[in-house]
Amino acid sequence: MSTTVRQYSSSTSLKGFGGLGGGSSRLSSVRVGGGGYRAPSVHGGSGSYSVSSRIVSGLGSGYGGSYCSSVGGGLGGGFGGSYGAGFGAGFGGGFGGGFGGGDGILPAGEKETMQNLNDRLAVYLDKVRALEEANTDLEVKIREWYKKQGPGPDRDYSPYYRTIEELRNKILAANVENANIVLQIDNARLAADDFRTKFETEQALRLSVEADINGLRRVLDELTLARADLEMQIENLKEELAYLKKNHEEEMNALRGQVGGEISVEMDAAPGIDLTKILAEMREQYESLADKNRRDAEQWFFSKTEELNREVAINTEQLQSGKTEITELRRTIQSLEIDLQSQLST
Repeated sequence: MSTTVRQYSSSTSLKGFGGLGGGSSRLSSVRVGGGGYRAPSVHGGSGSYSVSSRIVSGLGSGYGGSYCSSVGGGLGGGFGGSYGAGFGAGFGGGFGGGFGGGDGILPAGEKETMQNLNDRLAVYLDKVRALEEANTDLEVKIREWYKKQGPGPDRDYSPYYRTIEELRNKILAANVENANIVLQIDNARLAADDFRTKFETEQALRLSVEADINGLRRVLDELTLARADLEMQIENLKEELAYLKKNHEEEMNALRGQVGGEISVEMDAAPGIDLTKILAEMREQYESLADKNRRDAEQWFFSKTEELNREVAINTEQLQSGKTEITELRRTIQSLEIDLQSQLST
């Protein structure tokens, strides 16, 4: 904000007291400015108004003539006469000028001009006072606003730090527990794989034992059939033996009858064949052969039967132990699966 009073010049020439005098006064430029309003800073500073003036030239000579100029401060202004006039204004600065005539008498035009300048100066000072009051109110409002909007007192965050530290410790403990659970799950999975491998091995062994048992059952069936066949052969041989005995007795009876009815004429004839002895020898040989075959067959049958019974007993024991191990493995697998499910659910 600036106010400039353009050039004002006047000249007067007065004669009196036997002397010539003249004077002139030139108010070349009066500038009220500097004239910037500066906004308050964050620290509550205020703006400033400055008034600068430049008074150029005063020259005079004569009897009782004088020119004067004054720069005054203070919230006010004035106008004075008697060989001079002065006016001033102050708000951080001021300016003034003087004008006078030798005999203190100003022309009418100059008086009107000075009066006009004085009025304009008064209006300007009123505006300055109003702006100063508005500036003061604005500074007060700005300070109040900064007091309300400014940062409050520092808060104590130490409880939050303790809570954060506790939560961090809990998170670390949870991570460690999670790692332990993952390790336990891996161990349980490895144990389950091991038991599964054992189960598959035992199952394959069980299948092979069952296949062996089925093969032994077929052998037992074959041996049973062979035994029945041998028993039938023995029965047939017994029947044949009885038939041969009967025929032999009949032939012997017939020969005895023939021998008893005949009379031997030739005394020196060769001795006849003793059929009874021959038949007895044949019977003995046949019976011994039959007994030998029967004993061999019975011995072979009994040995095979005993061997099969031993194998069946051994395989039955192995099968029972395999079934027991399979049952235990199934229970172990079920318990491990239950533990695994519980670990996964948690």
